[in-house]
Amino acid sequence: MAEDNIFREVDEELRSDRMRALWRRFAPYVIGAAIGVVAIVAVNEGWTWYHSNNAAQASDELYTAFEFVDGGDLEAARIQLDTLIADGSGGYPTLAEFRKAGVLAKEGKIDEAINTYDALANAQSNPRLRELALVLGGTLMVDNGTLADVESRAGSVANDASPLRNAARETLGLAQYKAGDFAAAQASFEAVLNDEMTQTSTRNRMGYYLAQLLAEGAIAPTSTADAAADAIDAIVSGDAPADAQTTPETPATDESAATTETAPVAQ
Repeated sequence: MAEDNIFREVDEELRSDRMRALWRRFAPYVIGAAIGVVAIVAVNEGWTWYHSNNAAQASDELYTAFEFVDGGDLEAARIQLDTLIADGSGGYPTLAEFRKAGVLAKEGKIDEAINTYDALANAQSNPRLRELALVLGGTLMVDNGTLADVESRAGSVANDASPLRNAARETLGLAQYKAGDFAAAQASFEAVLNDEMTQTSTRNRMGYYLAQLLAEGAIAPTSTADAAADAIDAIVSGDAPADAQTTPETPATDESAATTETAPVAQ
């Protein structure tokens, strides 16, 4: 019995020696791995905090620029936006570039604004942001370029798959109207009017455009154009039906829209 205890103690001692030898051999790796995991977690948390902090700061800077624009201080807004474009993080520099183009347009620097939109369109990997830049650049080209200039920008966006298709079609229609291509303008406006996703305010504008074209005798009467003209006449005379705003074939408008939205005027 005593011999069994001795053998058992010797066996346990040998096992302990093996374990200590293994620990001495692999301890640096185990400790290093543990430290590595802790370091990775710490770096990740630090980066997350840094990114969130920078994003919050960039957001504040962008809203400050918006406030300058609303207050009419366009130069200060442009300086603020330039700083954000240079030093901002995440998607804020891109938003700042879009806003800067709008500020340039407000300042009357149309060529610079158009160049900014064109640069954004060429640089964007996001197809929707690219389309937005093209439509905004095309909108400025309606009064400051040719029909070909507008078509080269908004033309590719005026397709059924694009969420911005109606904005592009309206822009094209206005450019076509200005260029004297009234049939094409009618088709563009009616495409917007017949889109089930078109909002009421946009339908109202299309109604005004078509009514203007009819009043000028620039287009032949059609069911859509006649309906638009009848709706506009009813609004002007104060006899618009109660459900006029909900009837797709007879675009109507409310009182505020009637006083602020006008038909296209030949340039």
